[in-house]
Amino acid sequence: QVQLVESGGGLVPPGGSLRLSCAASGIIFSSYGMGWYRQAPGKQRELVAHVSTGGTTTYADSAKGRFTVSRDNTKNTLYLQMNSLKPEDTAVYYCNAHNVRTGLIYEYWGQGTQVTVSS
Repeated sequence: QVQLVESGGGLVPPGGSLRLSCAASGIIFSSYGMGWYRQAPGKQRELVAHVSTGGTTTYADSAKGRFTVSRDNTKNTLYLQMNSLKPEDTAVYYCNAHNVRTGLIYEYWGQGTQVTVSS
């Protein structure tokens, strides 16, 4: 049974920081590309940051310079360090794991963690 469990969300004032974690189980974590997505009320889910199996990172323009994605394959955990948070970063943040094997796409999602940036 695959589980992705996010944690670390909460209420933070503008300019503050949060560190999100995503603990994975039931998959060979090191063989999955991992991403953080977010969805604000009334908006579509969007990619925030991604880290490949090889450690290559990519970011949405809105996250560049403020957010850092990382993974610890020894702990089967994905992280998102978020600094200089803005009210527009308010959203539910989701962890995503994806892998392609024998032409099939395997994709899993966590349940999400709420991030609220407000004074």
